[in-house]
Amino acid sequence: MSCIIQTEHLTKYFRDVKAVDDISFSVEQGELFGFLGVNGAGKSTTISMLCTMLAPTGGSARINGYVLGKDNQQIKRSIGIVFQNSCLDRLLTVKENLMLRGMLYEKDKRRLRSNLENLSSILGMEELMGRPFGKLSGGQKRRCEIAGALMHTPDILVLDEPTTGLDPASRKRVWEIIGRLQKELGMTVFLTTHYMEEAAEANHIAIMDRGKLVSFGTPFELKEQYAKDRMVLIPKEACWQELICRIKEQKLYFEEREGRLFIPVDTTMAAIPILEGSRELIDGFEVIQGSLDDVFLNAAGGQK
Repeated sequence: MSCIIQTEHLTKYFRDVKAVDDISFSVEQGELFGFLGVNGAGKSTTISMLCTMLAPTGGSARINGYVLGKDNQQIKRSIGIVFQNSCLDRLLTVKENLMLRGMLYEKDKRRLRSNLENLSSILGMEELMGRPFGKLSGGQKRRCEIAGALMHTPDILVLDEPTTGLDPASRKRVWEIIGRLQKELGMTVFLTTHYMEEAAEANHIAIMDRGKLVSFGTPFELKEQYAKDRMVLIPKEACWQELICRIKEQKLYFEEREGRLFIPVDTTMAAIPILEGSRELIDGFEVIQGSLDDVFLNAAGGQK
């Protein structure tokens, strides 16, 4: 695959504040790319630069083959963005909103109507077209906002926390739509989210912390680096101290919480010898695999 987004030493300072501090990463064409970080990490500032809404202080970026700062009009046509907060008009119908959005880029109404019809079919929005946007449910509004971002047929779809505030059924529907867009249109999706189960579906993930890019890789690579499995031992009531002594004899690190012992292990299989050495002292056990939540907490400063 070819890179559709490439940044090199991208930087944005606001006086003495280093909002984005010398970051470099690439996004492959057609992939789902997760861009994560705590609030204030620099995600929104980075997106604003890539979408030409902010000029970088330093560094460079190339989006869809176009140079940031030189080919900004072409970059704008290459990107559709769905903001966390709605920017469609509550009083206009869905169709009116989408046509107006499309006319910012395309003056041919016949082509706009064709785009609208195609998106309406893909996103399952036929029954919504004549309804006022302000009367829709949260999930329906999100579908309309995605449609608005796609009215000019961009190559890159930027989703800024697209499912925040939605119920589980609406979140599932939004992700079904995103998957369909990737499959049918070859869309590159650039995602920010605080739901780690959503980020787990990404092909690659970049994690920012205090303006820096602190980690980059596939979900599997990041789990290998930051997220250990944990073995949980439930001691027999009369064997608590003996179990602790047994674990200490094996020179294992552990934590005591809520009547249980938590022992980090490198792999799930590494828990077997610990279990065999403690079998008569416990009432039960569990092995919890490392997750992207652990990755986020360990890599992005989520515990601070």
